[in-house]
Amino acid sequence: LPEETGTPVALSSLVELRCGQTAVLESLDVDADLGRRLMELGFFPGGDVVAAGCAPGGDPRVYRVDGSEIALRVETARFLRIRTESIRTIVAPKSPTGRP
Repeated sequence: LPEETGTPVALSSLVELRCGQTAVLESLDVDADLGRRLMELGFFPGGDVVAAGCAPGGDPRVYRVDGSEIALRVETARFLRIRTESIRTIVAPKSPTGRP
């Protein structure tokens, strides 16, 4: 577990977020090329990520970061770590696509 000021930080995977929940992204546990691409899309450690929706079968899932909606496959999202204590439910405005 990562530590901040000596206190352990509990982490979960991004796939643990349910629609309408937001959390702080802690780390991207992926290779350098994918990590760079995810950061280009707005997935930065310390940034907020909102679970905005998912396909009928549950994959891919849509996440809102930095004002954009990005679809990620579950196989990728499971390697993005969020701070468990930062998970909160929000009432998000509707997206331009009409999805919550």
